[in-house]
Amino acid sequence: MTPFEYVSVLISIVLGLGITQIVSGLADIIHQWKSVKLYWPHLLWILFVFFLHIQEWWVLYDLRGRSTWSLPAFLIIILYPINLFIFARILFPANGNCDGIDFKVFYFENFKKYFTWAVILIALSLADNILFNGYTWEDQPVQIGLLVFLLFLVYRGFQQEWLHKLTVIVLTVLLFASLSLANWTLSN
Repeated sequence: MTPFEYVSVLISIVLGLGITQIVSGLADIIHQWKSVKLYWPHLLWILFVFFLHIQEWWVLYDLRGRSTWSLPAFLIIILYPINLFIFARILFPANGNCDGIDFKVFYFENFKKYFTWAVILIALSLADNILFNGYTWEDQPVQIGLLVFLLFLVYRGFQQEWLHKLTVIVLTVLLFASLSLANWTLSN
């Protein structure tokens, strides 16, 4: 077993647990379908976080060339999947019971958590890019702009619905744009 194979197992498990949270949460919503009031921006956040999990798992393969792993490097790298898992978990009610839930109310009760976790993920991504991928701050203007914007939204706690809708649309469009622009081919 190579060092990459060894460390990628735990990272993959954490990512799999996050995907399980999302799929289980959606199954709970479907199970309680008649008593749930959906809110499309919340559903878009769920889609956004799901694809972040898939993207992270795919990008993990890029680390296969590392022949030496240290515990500090591993801990820095696994922080992103751990925070993705937490993000996936807070997208749904804590007790897993969606019966009678109005997801618009749920969203506005929890949006600061979503934005805070998005900020954490962006900060971890910036650090990862600098430490392991050779990027500089100047190479990451979109991430830095998003970080500042989301920090501002968390700090101000804006309740305007149009701003929340626009934010999740922009985040999702940026994610899918990055997915469509990258070369997503696995090879040896």
